[in-house]
Amino acid sequence: MSIGFMLPNPDDAVIWRGPRKNGLIKQFLKDVDWGDIDYLVVDAPPGTSDEHISIVQYLQIAGIDGAIIVTTPQQVSLIDVRKEINFCKKVSVPVLGVVENMSGLRQSLSDMKFVKPSESGETDATEWALDYIKDKAPELLSLITCSEVFDSSRGGAEKMCHETGVPFLGKVPMDPQLCKAAEEGRSCFTDQKCSASAPALKSIVKKLIKT
Repeated sequence: MSIGFMLPNPDDAVIWRGPRKNGLIKQFLKDVDWGDIDYLVVDAPPGTSDEHISIVQYLQIAGIDGAIIVTTPQQVSLIDVRKEINFCKKVSVPVLGVVENMSGLRQSLSDMKFVKPSESGETDATEWALDYIKDKAPELLSLITCSEVFDSSRGGAEKMCHETGVPFLGKVPMDPQLCKAAEEGRSCFTDQKCSASAPALKSIVKKLIKT
């Protein structure tokens, strides 16, 4: 359920103050016919604003299993996440765990684009590079390339979880195929294209089901 479904134009901005937003949250949670569901997942924006307080208050009436907190590896993100953890503790919402998203870039070598830099700019060398690899070392095409995009030298989410005493669920890398599947509304578990990220996501789901 989303307010986006109700807008006459998908590009319209929703400029509402707190009371109207809180009223809509209440309506979404109480008036929508959710049917017989196993899980209700509420995707909340970052922060500890009125919306978060309203969500917790309305859900606590029916029962709330807990919160899953998502972060990225760098310290500027972890600072906010520590506040989210403290917020959950103060409102008595169990923290089911923390997920480190965008934990490095992983993609198949065959999906990469190669460029040749020069003084006049860049030249696309993808076709040449892939043909060369196929001819000289085809076994490389089965490899997944890994690159650290954000600075995780200070331990990232895993270290923070150890310091704050909350469960660490795992790391999900940036995966162009996962992004594409999400944009197209496809499951990353069924099309066999998200080989760089699907195993990490499956591991996180299994840990959550056990809690």
